[in-house]
Order: sequence, then C-alpha cells, then structure tokens
Amino acid sequence: MRRRHDRLPVAAASIRTSLASPGPGPSPLFMRFRRSHEFWLLAVILALSLALSLATDSFLTLQNLFDLLTSNAFVGILASGLLVVLISGGIDISFTATASVAQYVALTIGIRYGFGWLALFAVAGVVGVLCGLINAIFITRLRISSIIVSIATLNIFYGLLIVSTGGKYITSLPKFFRDGISWFEHVDASGVPYALNLQIAVVVLAFFAAWLLLNRTNVGRQIYAMGGNKDAAQRLGFHVLRLNVLVYSYLGFVAGIASLVQAQLAQSVTPTVLVGKELDVLAAVVLGGASLTGGVGTVFGAILGVALLAILQNGLVLVGVSSYWNQLFVGLTILCAVSITAWSDRRRRAAKAIN
Repeated sequence: MRRRHDRLPVAAASIRTSLASPGPGPSPLFMRFRRSHEFWLLAVILALSLALSLATDSFLTLQNLFDLLTSNAFVGILASGLLVVLISGGIDISFTATASVAQYVALTIGIRYGFGWLALFAVAGVVGVLCGLINAIFITRLRISSIIVSIATLNIFYGLLIVSTGGKYITSLPKFFRDGISWFEHVDASGVPYALNLQIAVVVLAFFAAWLLLNRTNVGRQIYAMGGNKDAAQRLGFHVLRLNVLVYSYLGFVAGIASLVQAQLAQSVTPTVLVGKELDVLAAVVLGGASLTGGVGTVFGAILGVALLAILQNGLVLVGVSSYWNQLFVGLTILCAVSITAWSDRRRRAAKAIN
C-alpha cells in the first residue's frame, strides 16, 4: 500500500497543473461577434448614449425613446428592404418615389371606396411590388446597371406622380387612419401616454421578416451567394431573374407598407415629402456593415445603423446644436465607419494571405 507521504508529490503536481491551465475562456460565438463590425458599432452606440445621457436629462427618458422609435420607423422599415437588395449585389434608390406613389394611390382609392387597414396595406403593397418589378426587369433583361435604372425610375415615378396629382396634398383622411393603432397603452405619473403604436409594430415586423428571409430560407442563402459572386451563382443553377424579381419586388412591397406608416404619423399625404430620404436609408444600411458590392450584411447591423443615425441626430438637437450641423456630423460618422470597416477587411485579407 502506498503511504500518504508518497502521494504528496503527485497531488502537488496536479495542483500546479490545474493552476497553470487556463480556465474556461469566452465562447467561440462571442469571440466571433467580438471581431465583427456590429460589435464596434454597438460599442459606439453605447458610448454615444452614455455621453448624451450625461449631457442632457432629456435623452434617457421613456418619452424620448418612444419618440425615437416612432419618428425613425419609416427609415427603419425601408432599411430592412434595402438591405436585401444590397446583399443580392444590387442597389435601388427609387424606393422613396415608389413609397410616394403607393401612398397616394392607396389613400386616394381607399378614401373613395371606404377601405380599411388591410385593404389599404394590400393596395400600397401591390403598387410597390409593381414598381419593384419594373426595376428588376430592366436590370436583369437589359443588363443595365442597377444604380442607373433606379435613378431613372426614381425620376419617372416621381415625375408621373407630380404631373398626375399637381402636387396636391391629401389632408381629409379617414378617422380610423388618423387615430392609428395602438396596444398596451400606459399613462405615467405625469399624465404622458405611452403605447406600442403602428410605427413601432411595423418596423419590428419588417426587420423580423427580413431576418427570416435571409437567415431561415433557402432563398436567403441564394441571395447571399448571388451577391458574393453572380457568375458562380449562375453556374450553380441559380435563377438570377427570379432572385432579382424577388429582392426588388420585396423592397417595393416594403416601401408601400412604409408609406402608409409615414402617412399615419404625418396625418397627411404630401407627394413631395418622401423623395430625398433615400440617402438617409442607404447611409444607415451601409453604416450597419452592408457592402455596396453585395454578399455582405446583417439585419442586426442594419438595426444598429438606423439606431446610430437616429441617436446622433436626436442627441444633437437635445444638446442645442443647430440643425444645420446634422448632415455634417452624419456624413463624418458614415465616412469614419466605412473607412474603419474597409481598413479591417484589408487587414483580415492580408492576414489570410500570409497564413
């Protein structure tokens, strides 16, 4: 039988081994997220939010949070649709004109025939799909650059709308439309009401639908593959025309839905108010990590891009910075974010080449 003092060196060696071996480290999922563009974007958002909460008492309030979500819902909904197009390797900036047309047509017909919510959304969605279908056919069949086609259709759709309507506003909206939809209403001690309104509900559903399409369907994997290498996707048997019809029609449908959400918030239909916001949407999606060359982008990144721009613009107003500086700060933020992303990608490619 081995004596007790014979076992002491073995026990001491095992203790030294256990102390020298590292403990359980971070999970591979966290380490992958740590190296992603979304991690640094989230860090910037948290740092900016902390700075604004210290600079002004009005930022970190429930009322300001609801105002941010409601006022930026239109940009967020459109960003969820534009993300799909960018990942596919295309680009479309005509969606604001599509939204303007869908908004005017849906509410004009709806007021005349007494449509309800479902019928209004159906008409707006169909108009949006038709506009997106036009883009897809020209881009795929005639092999014209998507940016050229979308610039042309932006002006065509918008021009037809202004010519046919004379730029007239629609202000006599149905009562149910003016009242909107809200759930879980709550009134705080100051008498300020809060609720899950139409704008917040639709932007959440829009991002969720985009996530399902891109991450939980075979079509979503084909969209990523087509954006990464269109020629290789064709050789593998992917139907490029069908995929382009899908992504551009999807953006058109989303634009139609977003148009009614914006009209309910504005309590009127103004043919000239939406065109011009396309660069804000594009900036948010690119800021979120989507590549203009295709094949790259996430729904979470798009959400963070929209959030960063919304917080930045809202914070500048709250701290008393003139609105004339908004575009300057937004432009600098986008330029810095895109530059950092490009620099990181170059370093990653260089490291892979060395290995």
